Amino acid sequence: MLNFSRWAIAGILLPLIIGIFCAVPSFLPDSTVAKLPPFMQTRVNLGLDLAGGSHLLLEASTQDVAKQRLANMEEQVRTELRRGETKIAIGDISSRDGKLSFMVRNPSEVDAAVERIRPLTQGAGLTGQRDFNVEVVNSSTIVITPTQAGIDNAVKSAMQVATEVIRKRIDEMGTREPTIQQQGANRIVVQVPGLQDPKALKALLGQTAKLEFKLVDMSANPSEVAQGRAPVGSEVLPYPTNPAGPPMIAVHRQVMVSGEELTDAQQTYDQQTNEPNVTIRFNGSGGNKFAKVTSQNVNRPFAIILDGKVLSAPNINEPILGGSATISGSFTVEGANQLAIALRSGKLPVNFVVVEERTVGPGLGADSIRAGLVASIVAVVAVAAFMFVSYGRFGMYANLAVAINVLVILGVMGILGATLTLPGIAGFVLTIGTAVDANVLIYERIREERRRGRGVVQAIEFGYKEASRTIFEANVTHAIAGGIMLALGSGPVKGFAIVLLIGIATSVFTAVTFTRVLVSGWVRRTRPTDIHI
Repeated sequence: MLNFSRWAIAGILLPLIIGIFCAVPSFLPDSTVAKLPPFMQTRVNLGLDLAGGSHLLLEASTQDVAKQRLANMEEQVRTELRRGETKIAIGDISSRDGKLSFMVRNPSEVDAAVERIRPLTQGAGLTGQRDFNVEVVNSSTIVITPTQAGIDNAVKSAMQVATEVIRKRIDEMGTREPTIQQQGANRIVVQVPGLQDPKALKALLGQTAKLEFKLVDMSANPSEVAQGRAPVGSEVLPYPTNPAGPPMIAVHRQVMVSGEELTDAQQTYDQQTNEPNVTIRFNGSGGNKFAKVTSQNVNRPFAIILDGKVLSAPNINEPILGGSATISGSFTVEGANQLAIALRSGKLPVNFVVVEERTVGPGLGADSIRAGLVASIVAVVAVAAFMFVSYGRFGMYANLAVAINVLVILGVMGILGATLTLPGIAGFVLTIGTAVDANVLIYERIREERRRGRGVVQAIEFGYKEASRTIFEANVTHAIAGGIMLALGSGPVKGFAIVLLIGIATSVFTAVTFTRVLVSGWVRRTRPTDIHI
């Protein structure tokens, strides 16, 4: 066990050297790290409690989910009843009181209409209920009513989608290691380390980025539109920048093209006015729809709607066949860029409001780091002094292993892009304190073998061999506890578990394998007849 070939020694030292090398950027200033090649920019990210940053608690509006589900069902009903050779004629669809109702023009086709509509409903989770109830009223009117089970299931799905959309948006902003977690049924916690001004973050997350193109209803009475009333099949939307004057406009509820059919969105500039705008591109299906609608409605205005507000209502002068369009609306460069980010990352399926906001200053994080460094230094000095006094030369080998272990932990965290939090520092200090446990077991076993009369080489070999079993079993149970915390915990608990698990792996390697290489080298060089532990 004490005979190591050159290749074996190189195989042991190489990962340690790489780990130390990857830990170095964490100690360098940001300006220096930025000049390094990308593969050398492996730094440990600091969490919100260390680097400061912004904390937001977002709450979703479940009414928006119900409203959107009704709009989607209305579109599906129109499409289904027009499908096939036998089209079923219906009157305008009303969405009053949170339900859809419409009249079938030919009473004899009511049953056929119901048969076509029922497959559009589906089971709401495991409740055994449908997400919509379909019934016939007055022999010719069909009423579609959403169930509470269906709404609850839709809210759950919308929150899952919203969490991922928020994560994409924040990552596009260039932040690092944000914490985004769902809290309860309709809330999401967002923590962004290093972001001291949450205004841009709130503006970005506050946008649902729901983009729609709808035709303007030219038959609407302007006086009724001003009072918020629109013809059946249309709706009144705010139009703050309406050049005609009234800040309201009536549009058809039917969506021409939606933002779900976008493939790209980029901030650009108008070639004539040089004003910032957003250029969007549709996928094949969206491009075909846009071309078809604009071809059939030349000389009619259409509305570009974002989050329920009309940005502009230009006239269709000619068919738009290129699969792309430009959104203008008195944007600033920053505003146009944020809109492009929001559209690229996808629309939020529900509106959110900020119900809690906190900003953690970097001063608190600096105090935490300073306290953590003091604790780490005290732990290292105390452990090193104890090991040297107790085991002499062998204690120095253990201390060298601890020092390398600290750097390797930082290097591994940098490679993984892990985030160090205040609980992570606690895990760090705990790892330092327990890193020499393996060496203590080994050295005590060597003492025991010497008392039994074994020679120096045999005592060292048996010490490492027999103690390794105990070390392995002890660290396996340790790792199981850390794994459970990592799997079931969140936030600070997960940060503690990550540092702990990395520390277990690196400390076992340095304490057992690395120190054995050092001891074997000393034994081969000096050929001692006795050892003093």
